[in-house]
Amino acid sequence: MRKTILRKLACIGLLMAAAAVSACGSANKVAVVDVQKVQQDSAKIQAIQKEITDKNAEIQNRLTTDSQAGLSDEDMQKKVQEAQQERMIFVQSKQKQIQSMVETQSAAVAKENNISLNRMEIVHAPGVITMEDEPTEITKGKSDSSMAEGCRQLVAGNGDAFISAGNSGALVVGATLLVKRIKGIKRVAFAPIMPKSKGHFMLLDAGANNECRPEMLQQFGVMGSIYMEKVMHLHNPRVGLANIGGEENKGTQVQVDAYQMLKASKLNFVGNVEGRALPVDAADVVVADGFTGNMILKVYEGVAMVLMSKIKGIFTKSTKNKLAASVVLKDMKELKKMFDYTEVGGAPILGASKPVFKAHGSADARTFKSAIRLTKQYVESNVVGLIADSISDYQTKENS
Repeated sequence: MRKTILRKLACIGLLMAAAAVSACGSANKVAVVDVQKVQQDSAKIQAIQKEITDKNAEIQNRLTTDSQAGLSDEDMQKKVQEAQQERMIFVQSKQKQIQSMVETQSAAVAKENNISLNRMEIVHAPGVITMEDEPTEITKGKSDSSMAEGCRQLVAGNGDAFISAGNSGALVVGATLLVKRIKGIKRVAFAPIMPKSKGHFMLLDAGANNECRPEMLQQFGVMGSIYMEKVMHLHNPRVGLANIGGEENKGTQVQVDAYQMLKASKLNFVGNVEGRALPVDAADVVVADGFTGNMILKVYEGVAMVLMSKIKGIFTKSTKNKLAASVVLKDMKELKKMFDYTEVGGAPILGASKPVFKAHGSADARTFKSAIRLTKQYVESNVVGLIADSISDYQTKENS
C-alpha cells in the first residue's frame, strides 16, 4: 500500500513539473513531495483499505448465511443485488476519503512551491500496473490503474496527450485498445529518438510488434518522417530500412518487399542501413520490426553506458589524467549530453489516434520536462492529423 501511495504522490510531482514547464517567462520549478509526510499519511490510507476489506468480508459472510437459509432463487438474487449496491456505496465513500487526502497533500506541495492547481484535476486510480505485469492487465484485472485511467481521460477529451513512464507493453496495449489506432494504420509503433554522429534519428518499431508485414514497415516510415519533420524540425528526413546489408535483395522476404514499397513511396528513402551505419548519420528515420528494433535500442544503450563508464575511469585513474580531464571537461559534457536520454525525454507511440508518449522507466524531473516539451510540440504540430492524412493519401494512390 505504501508503494501505491508513493506512486500516486510521484504523479503529483509530475503535475507540478508540468505546471512549471508551462509557466510563461518564469524560471522552471519542480515541486518535491515530503516523503516523511507521505509515509505518515499512508497509515491512514491503510486503515481505510482495511475498512473496505472488512466490509467485503462482512457482506460475503452475510451472503453465505443467506444462501444456507433456504431462500428462493428470486430472494437470493435480490439479496446479492442489495449487497452489491451496499458495497459500491461504501467503497465509493472510502475512495473519496483517500482522494481527499491526496488532494490535501498535493495542495500543500503546490502552495509551498507557489504553483496554481486551477487547471489541474486529480483522478482517483487505485490500481498499479507493475513492470512485471502482463501488458493486457491494462484492460483486464487492472483497468482501474492510473495508466488505464489516463488513456480513458485522453479519449474523453480531458487532455491533449498522455505521458507515462510505466510498463511499456501495457502502454502499447492501452494506446491500441483504449485510445485506438489512426484509421488505416495497421499497427502502432514504439519510436524512440536515438543519438548519432550528427543529431538524432528515430527508430521504429522498437518493441511493440515483434513481427511485421511489409506494408507496416512502410507505414512506420511515413509516420517517422512526419514526426522528424514536424517535431524535430528536420527538412525532408532520410528514411532507411534496418537490414544485414545494403543490397536490395538482402534480408528476409519481408525486408525485400518492404524495400520495394519504401522505394516506390514519396519518402526520401535511402535504402538499407546496416547496424554499424546507424550511429554514423546514415538516416534520420530507421524502420525495423519490433524484435530487431528493440535489439538495436538495448545494444545502443548498453554500449553507451560502457563507453561513458570507461571514459570516466580513464580520466579519474590518476592525478595526471584528472588534470587532462579538466582541459576537455566542456567537450566531455557535450559528449555525455549527446547520449543522455533525459535530453529527449520520451518516445511517442506513433499510430495512436491521440498523442501517447512513453518516458524512460528511470525518468527524473528533467526527463519529464523534456518529454512534456516534446509532447507539446507534437500536439501543436498536429502530427496525428498529418499522419492520418498521409496514410489516406497512400491508400488512395494504391487503390486508384
